[in-house]
Amino acid sequence: MANHLTATRGEWLKARLDLLKAEKEHTRQGDELARRRQELPWVRIDKPYMFETDKGVVALQDLFQGRSQLLVYHFMFGPDYKAGCPSCSAIADGFNGFAVHLAQHDVMLWAVSRASFARLKAYRQRLGWTFPWASSLGGDFNFDFNVSFTEAQQRDGIEYNYVREPGWKKTDGAGEVSRHAAMAGTDAAAFTRERPGMSSFIRADDVIYHTYSAFARGLDGLWGMYQWLDRAPLGRNEEGGLWWRRHDEYGKA
Repeated sequence: MANHLTATRGEWLKARLDLLKAEKEHTRQGDELARRRQELPWVRIDKPYMFETDKGVVALQDLFQGRSQLLVYHFMFGPDYKAGCPSCSAIADGFNGFAVHLAQHDVMLWAVSRASFARLKAYRQRLGWTFPWASSLGGDFNFDFNVSFTEAQQRDGIEYNYVREPGWKKTDGAGEVSRHAAMAGTDAAAFTRERPGMSSFIRADDVIYHTYSAFARGLDGLWGMYQWLDRAPLGRNEEGGLWWRRHDEYGKA
């Protein structure tokens, strides 16, 4: 760090203006990507997905709560987990603040997981979250949207983020994956049978359509702390691997 390039204010300004051109181009490219997302064809959903929520068992259309658009964050919290995925938890820390704004702009935001609703409710209370969270336990929703997988699928190889992965081996659970799994109170195999993602839906003329899904690094833009870290002097600075904790765990032994 001590060997980093230094400069006069004038030299810094020249370099900054050069970077500004690239940032503006990046913004324009982002606008174009957003337009292309919105131009994707819609896929009609006829399957009767059901969820357990604060208001009891409801159907997919009920998650819209009168809005025409629905955003679902596929939160990694499987039925074998004792706590939610620490990475998904860090992303979800930002949901409280903007979910209310989305709801006023014809968009409902929900988290959906396969853990029991009682376990989701207790975890949400622990972390002080208020955004809506539904359990899809016992249904096909997570499986159909490629964020949950059976043990057989895991052994044979799953399709995630639009790519076919090789079958699971015990060695795949080494290192950071095992650390994440331990933080969720489960083993590496069970942990990786759940994956993160987000999906978008629209309701038009009482018909629901799936419009978009993203997974893995496609979720970076939703992870608020990374957008700040990318502007910090040392960036993400993650050479040491997993560094974050749930927000109520910092400072604990």
